[in-house]
Amino acid sequence: MAEQVLAEMVANVAKVVAHEGDAVDAGSTLVILESMKMEIPVLNEFAGIVARITVAEGDVIQEGDPIALIE
Repeated sequence: MAEQVLAEMVANVAKVVAHEGDAVDAGSTLVILESMKMEIPVLNEFAGIVARITVAEGDVIQEGDPIALIE
């Protein structure tokens, strides 16, 4: 079953670290967000394969927006 990783805050996507097809462990950084001049890593909560990254560097995301889909 696929799991969505959702944004926890309004932020800019500073860097996309993981890419579609990557195997990720629990605690892996998927993207780095920037908010109020702070960099906040978005960590994966479970191991799996990145099925989709739904953001790009420079995007402005809102709380609850999907960031990635992990299978």
